[in-house]
Amino acid sequence: EATIATGEHVGPVYLRFGRPAWPIFMPTGSFKIGKAILMNEGKDVTIFATGHLVWKAVEAAKQLEAEGLSVELINVHTIKPLDEEAVLKSVAKTKCAVVCEEHNIIGGLGSTIALLLGQHSPTPLEHVAVHDTFGESGTPDQLLAKYGLDTPDVIKAVKKVITRKK
Repeated sequence: EATIATGEHVGPVYLRFGRPAWPIFMPTGSFKIGKAILMNEGKDVTIFATGHLVWKAVEAAKQLEAEGLSVELINVHTIKPLDEEAVLKSVAKTKCAVVCEEHNIIGGLGSTIALLLGQHSPTPLEHVAVHDTFGESGTPDQLLAKYGLDTPDVIKAVKKVITRKK
């Protein structure tokens, strides 16, 4: 659906593909450039995820829900334009958030959401992202674990950000 949307889009567009094969978990017809997808409604914390880390966030949300936390999970598949309304609406409800991305912590989805929240709604925020280091070779699962981008890392970030919530 992303490929079709980029083909129909007028203007510059960038579509990123990766190596891992994750389960299909998106409802057909849900992809729209600039519109985030609410995957799970919750009230305790928002997880904003993009790319491969959406699947890791899905796994983390299931585990956190089993522990009694109510997780709002939003797939932010389009970083620019960012669905600002979806971000602000969600954090107004949950009062804290975690951003998950298979990208450098500088200049990606986390930075974009941090800027938006700083301007409109300062909110406790944690990041699951690559911490400004050079990449290495390995299997996708090895690299996700090495750089702190796996399901346990999402869970750890959620538990940390909830303690910062007022």
